[in-house]
Amino acid sequence: MGRYGKMFRIYKFRSMVHNAERLGAASTSSADARVTGVGRWIRKFKLDELSQLINVFLGDMSIVGPRPEVQKFVDLYSEEEKRILSLRPGITDWASIKFHNEGEIIESSGIADADEAYARLIRPEKLRLQIKYVRERNLWIDVKIIISTILTIFSTRSGGKPVGVPAP
Repeated sequence: MGRYGKMFRIYKFRSMVHNAERLGAASTSSADARVTGVGRWIRKFKLDELSQLINVFLGDMSIVGPRPEVQKFVDLYSEEEKRILSLRPGITDWASIKFHNEGEIIESSGIADADEAYARLIRPEKLRLQIKYVRERNLWIDVKIIISTILTIFSTRSGGKPVGVPAP
């Protein structure tokens, strides 16, 4: 779902088997059998996100903004959370940085249903960070998010932690 709750086609490099959305949950664990071998590598380095620059060019997305969400979870938004839909979704945001390892969090949760694990362990904090962004956004914050995203990609691949995410 995009700005104002309108559906749009998000461009991503294929990292999962064909028709993956029909074969399982909307959320994906790190051990999801639908992810291909090459897909694991693409996801590890966040290369699947680069194709979303096409969405930015088309005006469906921004570089920085709340990550787009599937309708199943948008339908659960409170009135305050619906403010997230007032902005174009982004390629990166505070939640993308904090949950750079979303698949690993879901996998290690012990919760069999990936969507349930996402809803319980990730979604509440993701929404908090997205609402914080909606309230406080400005050019300086966008620059901080872009720099933090780049630093986090390199830091976490060498065993470090995410960089720059605001505390609750």
